[in-house]
Amino acid sequence: MNTRDWPIRAKLTALVIGPVTALLALWIFATTLTFGPALNLLAARTYLYDLGRPGETVVAELQRERRLSVVQLAGETTLPALAEQRSRTDQAVAALRRRVDGEDLRGAADDLLDARLDQLVSALDALPAGRGFIDTRKVDRAGAIGLYSGVISSAFQAFSAMATLPDAQLNREALALTALGRSRELLGQSDALLAGAITAGGYAEGEHEQLVRIIDNERFLAETAVADLPPGERAEYQRLTEGADFVRLRALQDTLIRSRDLPARLDVRAWDTSQAEVWQSTRDFELRGADGVAERSVPMAVWILVRLAAVGLLGLFAIVICALIALRVGRSLARRLTGVRTAALEMAEHRLPDVVARLRRGDEVDIAREAPELDHGGDEIGEVGRAFNEMRRTALRSAVDEVTLRRGLNEVFLNIARRSQGLVHRQLALLDRLERQTEDPDELAGLFQVDHLATRLRRHAEDLVILAGAAPGRGWRNPVAAVDVVRGAISEVESYDRVDIGEVQPAGVLGRAVGDVIHLLAELIENATTFSPPGSRVDVTGRPGPDGYAVEITDHGLGMSPQSLADANRRLSRSPEFDPADSARLGHFVVARLAARHGIRVELRPAAPAGVTAVVHLPADLITDEPSLAPSGRVGGTAPDDRRMAKVTRLATVPRTRATRPGRERPESAVVPLSVTRTSAVEAPADGDGLPRRVRRRGPVNRPRPVVADTPAPRSPEEVRRAMSALQAGTARGRRDGARAATGPTAPAPLPEVAPTVAPTRPAEANSGAPADSTAIATRSRAAAPSPPEPAPAPEPPTATERDA
Repeated sequence: MNTRDWPIRAKLTALVIGPVTALLALWIFATTLTFGPALNLLAARTYLYDLGRPGETVVAELQRERRLSVVQLAGETTLPALAEQRSRTDQAVAALRRRVDGEDLRGAADDLLDARLDQLVSALDALPAGRGFIDTRKVDRAGAIGLYSGVISSAFQAFSAMATLPDAQLNREALALTALGRSRELLGQSDALLAGAITAGGYAEGEHEQLVRIIDNERFLAETAVADLPPGERAEYQRLTEGADFVRLRALQDTLIRSRDLPARLDVRAWDTSQAEVWQSTRDFELRGADGVAERSVPMAVWILVRLAAVGLLGLFAIVICALIALRVGRSLARRLTGVRTAALEMAEHRLPDVVARLRRGDEVDIAREAPELDHGGDEIGEVGRAFNEMRRTALRSAVDEVTLRRGLNEVFLNIARRSQGLVHRQLALLDRLERQTEDPDELAGLFQVDHLATRLRRHAEDLVILAGAAPGRGWRNPVAAVDVVRGAISEVESYDRVDIGEVQPAGVLGRAVGDVIHLLAELIENATTFSPPGSRVDVTGRPGPDGYAVEITDHGLGMSPQSLADANRRLSRSPEFDPADSARLGHFVVARLAARHGIRVELRPAAPAGVTAVVHLPADLITDEPSLAPSGRVGGTAPDDRRMAKVTRLATVPRTRATRPGRERPESAVVPLSVTRTSAVEAPADGDGLPRRVRRRGPVNRPRPVVADTPAPRSPEEVRRAMSALQAGTARGRRDGARAATGPTAPAPLPEVAPTVAPTRPAEANSGAPADSTAIATRSRAAAPSPPEPAPAPEPPTATERDA
């Protein structure tokens, strides 16, 4: 039996129940041992009156019937007195049977007495058959004496079984009285044998020797029995033996012993008188002794019962006291141990997590108040309590130190991130100036690549800010179109050329959440491109939902197991504490932080037939109508937020007329056919969304590269304003024509299928004075052309109006 996992109360209960049960069993055993002798003493009266007296009467009647039976066998006639004696014997036997079969005697008798009673009853049952043998003279005088002596011997054996009294003196006296009864029985046997010899006129063969043995045994038993009697009874019996009848009978016995033949001058009358007197006086002495034993056993039994009651009550009182003390000590131990356990569980499950949460919120924590000293006594349990008190204080100090360390680590993250952000902003501003000043397509493409790397570097710097628990700080004052937010997120991804923008239904995102939503989508899109095959595509779609707006990002990789999806969704559903040991899932941590900041719900689902779909549920309080395009007649082009978001998505980046540079004369075939001038922006071919598309073509490869002037050709403000107005009008017109062609009944044939390839972009900081980012939207033709598509030209630098912004 393994008791290691038992509760402390069960163990203490077992410790208490074991000794108390053993003590109770010992008390019951001692009480039973003492109570048994008392019952035996009380049963002595039952033995006397239910077996002793009726049995002695049966023995006396059997002795008389035996003498008459021997006399009848010695003579020739039937004695009428024998029939009368048999009737008296039967009456005595019937009375004895009723007592033997009664519940009182059987209930008080032990196993030995029960067996002796059964033997007595069996011997009495055989008496009628023996009488028949006597009546038909099938037995001689010796056989008749043996028949009756056997029944009488069974009675004396039952009398001996009654002598089991707990008091030694009473028991010796009872056995002595039984021995006197046996001596009297031998006197009766000698009388019967002598009566038969007198009637027959002499001894039969062997009768004289038998008579001598009987007389010797009778005298021996009498002397032995008298020695065990109390002094008073012994003196009384001595007076009986000094009487005339005892003296005369002893003299006659001596005469019979000396003569081998029956003496001729034997005084038969003197024998009969002396024998009858001695037999009766001995019987009366036995009955008085038996009554005395029974009377003395009752007070002795009462005294034993009184002592038993006193000892039993004292033992029971001791058991109760021991049980109460054990229960009190056990309950005290259980209560104190339970108190220590409760304090430990409260500290581990409630107090310590609450203190850590308060410390992380920045609250001040008093260790002495949060871990008060608990007194559990001065014993071993008290020492355990004191050790636990010290452990609680150490745990709280460790928690304070850990939170302080985390706070310092967050400050380090934030400091590094802010410094990196500052450097990245300066780098982006420098790149923006270089892009404005550079007109060579190759150099401009390289600058755009550096611009893209800087944009990604800025996102990673914002990751540090988010890890430190602060806000990145990027935002817009006005709503931004959902498609522009998606494009801005794609521009911050390394493998942007693998991302396809599907159907993004019109909607607007509030400016305060644009920066965080772009960052969140960029993290998910980058995960999709990272954990999918390099040749696969990543699809991004958006549609309104019942509770906001949903953006779906689907990759076609191997996917995730159900358990991994459940774990990832659990991490994304709450804003966890940053765990440096779990740096492999840093993107999920950033996404969860950004989602929790704006109430955004992010869920990962299996994609069909393979892959994972990340669903971003933007709440309704972040969604508004899609902002309308700026009017073409507004001075300066677009509003500041529109310009900044346009630079994020490169929707406003168009080529401008370049000044003729020496040595750069191109043949007609090398001229860019879709160069947009001040008035020709709307005449350029359009994408599916109605926007102008520019295709860059190179001249001959062996033509020497001209030296580019350090400064662009000068333009007047009026010229720049007219170019921008024409661009905006053409863009709006192209979008309207594209939408009308897609939905109208007489829509023209669609253009060849193209997939938008988003070049790197750079979202601008809301609170920064640096110029906004710029990106280029190029198109990647999917038509089955035999020759590879020519590389797209790098976008022209921003116009003077953009630079002024």
